[in-house]
Amino acid sequence: MDVALEPTWKAALSPIFQSDTFLKLTQFVKQEYQEHRVFPPGKQIFSAFWHCPLPEVKVVILGQDPYHGEGQANGLAFSVAAGVPFPPSLLNIFKELKTDLGIPLPAHGDLSAWASQGVFLVNATLTVRSNLAGSHQNQGWEAFTDEVIRTISRERSQVVFLLWGAYAQKKEELIDAEKHFILKAPHPSPLAAHRGFWGCKHFSKTNEYLIASGQTPIVW
Repeated sequence: MDVALEPTWKAALSPIFQSDTFLKLTQFVKQEYQEHRVFPPGKQIFSAFWHCPLPEVKVVILGQDPYHGEGQANGLAFSVAAGVPFPPSLLNIFKELKTDLGIPLPAHGDLSAWASQGVFLVNATLTVRSNLAGSHQNQGWEAFTDEVIRTISRERSQVVFLLWGAYAQKKEELIDAEKHFILKAPHPSPLAAHRGFWGCKHFSKTNEYLIASGQTPIVW
């Protein structure tokens, strides 16, 4: 695995690349890509970082795993390439956007326009084997992405963290709540969205906070 990371991220995260955990992870991922069908495509593993350099991070949306279906994962959490049908969680995100801000369902599910505005869309695990959800968990990705969250908390200020679901909410302990704005809701998956994701108004609340703190709101 070539860690071709965007320069601001590479500088901030450089110590972790020398760790035994990351070196073992690198070997595991290389072998998986050689022997199995793995998503996202190798060049897109670190797409979230390239789309959203560290100094530009204003909002963090944390996913758990990349999509494991053919052609879905593109390196941005919850996002799919144009032309790919909306996965259920993404459809529910768009439904909440419509309820919250009146934004109609978009023509595609590519969220790179969000990322280019400072929305860091990162999964806790950055790779997955085809049709095997969770297959690359507990191999070292979580240690890496936990350090990413700590780095954002330490290096940035007044960032909005959207923690959807119990898994993402466990990461709250990595965030300095006095410097940042944390919003929590159930996961947007069909199994949980009705428990409070719908109606959470996280998109309008995010923009209200950004405006109040002198930042440009997100065009969702």
